[in-house]
Amino acid sequence: MKLGIVGLPNVGKSTLFNAITGTANAQAANYPFCTIEPNTGIVAVPDERLDKLAEIWDTDKKTPAVVEFVDIAGLVKGASKGAGLGNKFLGHIRECDAIVHVVRCFDDDNITHVVEDATKPVPVDPDGDIECIDLELILSDLEVAQNRLARISKAGKVGNKDARAEVAWLEPLVAHLEKGLSARTFPFDPEDEAQQFALREIGLLSQKPIIYACNMDDDGVKNPEANPYFQIVKKRAEAENAEVIPICAKTEEELVELDEEDRAMFMEDLGLAESGLNRLIKASYTLLGLISYLTDGKKECRAWTIRRGTKAPQAAGKIHSDFEKGFIRAQVCAFDTFMECGGNMAEVKARGLYRSEGKEYVVQDGDIIEFLFNV
Repeated sequence: MKLGIVGLPNVGKSTLFNAITGTANAQAANYPFCTIEPNTGIVAVPDERLDKLAEIWDTDKKTPAVVEFVDIAGLVKGASKGAGLGNKFLGHIRECDAIVHVVRCFDDDNITHVVEDATKPVPVDPDGDIECIDLELILSDLEVAQNRLARISKAGKVGNKDARAEVAWLEPLVAHLEKGLSARTFPFDPEDEAQQFALREIGLLSQKPIIYACNMDDDGVKNPEANPYFQIVKKRAEAENAEVIPICAKTEEELVELDEEDRAMFMEDLGLAESGLNRLIKASYTLLGLISYLTDGKKECRAWTIRRGTKAPQAAGKIHSDFEKGFIRAQVCAFDTFMECGGNMAEVKARGLYRSEGKEYVVQDGDIIEFLFNV
């Protein structure tokens, strides 16, 4: 899973990237376009279930699921036409599964708020900031859709039925985008395989799922509901079926520098039950409909990320294609059941709780699975 961190300049994108990846690879500075090339960081997905299995097995190797974060340089008004090197950065977004849109939700006269011109600071306006970036994504999509429509239309005119079918939905899509509406709000047909294939080829930016990360100061993140900027973003997220999380990028960066004990004390003082990274990863899993299943043993304990609703053979294919091709059955135990039996698989089996599941079994979050296959 790859998440692209975007936002206007100086909203805290690089600071957040530094915090969640635990590195200082992204230069955080108070001026636009300090990040010229996208920085990439691989982050382990926190999973207490995997930690517990590794402890029980005293495993030789613990392999968590991972999330790839890409810090993309600040977009500005006109990015779709190349402003601020925008075309290049829009291309980086196209490669991501989802967008983490960092929105400034704090006041600070010492940090310039830039929307269009770096020499003209403007007041903090979360709704306007979001609309600015949304519009750039929409305009970029409009150009892509118009170009494809022009090309496909020629094939449709000479009798290509598939081309005519594509034109039938491309034309209303172009009209939709021309109104300044995102592709996320267009009624695509998920059952139309040809349409879905074309959409994967096009890679519409404004169709990508979004998490709004509301960057606040310490006081704001303690009580986000009292922050009027957060309320603005929250209302918008609810209307778009997007995810929204409050976060203080600067605090998260400071937490990275602390050892585990000091970090726990600092978080307790701030009234934070979990880190911003954990909340961001949970939000991304929810947004993209992802879950994790587990494999365990002395040699390795590992978490595997799949889409919710995945059946057992396809889940097995995440490990190796041979597992899916030669799938026989899956031996399954829910993690909670395993722990209720004292973390003892022999006890699980003695109670008849170790299940044998076939090809139609839909894997559940936290399943501990052993796949049987033959090739």
